[in-house]
Amino acid sequence: MRIAVGSGNPVKRDATARVFSEASVVAEPVPSGVAEQPTGHDETRTGAENRAAACLGIGPYDLGVGIEGGVARFEGGSDPFLVMWAAVTDGDRWGRGSGPSLRLPDAVADRIAAGEELGPVMDDVLGTEDVAKKQGAAGAFTGGRLTRTDALESAVVSAAAPFLSDLY
Repeated sequence: MRIAVGSGNPVKRDATARVFSEASVVAEPVPSGVAEQPTGHDETRTGAENRAAACLGIGPYDLGVGIEGGVARFEGGSDPFLVMWAAVTDGDRWGRGSGPSLRLPDAVADRIAAGEELGPVMDDVLGTEDVAKKQGAAGAFTGGRLTRTDALESAVVSAAAPFLSDLY
């Protein structure tokens, strides 16, 4: 089985490879079709869906996987959260799922509200580069107990459920 992940980020490829360990998983950088910093569950999920559909059409793949991280609030709440959505498609069927949600620290949330993107904010806060290709904000927010790869893996396995179980 050949699977395309709609991103050049090695963390997203690794998260998908964990779920589909018996498959060949290839990274295919494609646009998300949403803002660089998606806001809200709908925009974040749409970015994942767009990536899954776009990468599936690039080559002879059995499945396309899209993963998107964003910032969203939950209904009735005011705190912003880091959220992760994934989509998996074979071109006909779809699976969608989310990963863990982590409340943004106030100092980070204020900068996001002012229009900055989470990745560069986290690089600045942590004094590093490309945190999104390493532990990610999830790793920083949990003291390394939940890496970005771990968090994205949970989103991918949730989205892949219709392709992993006969119950769908």
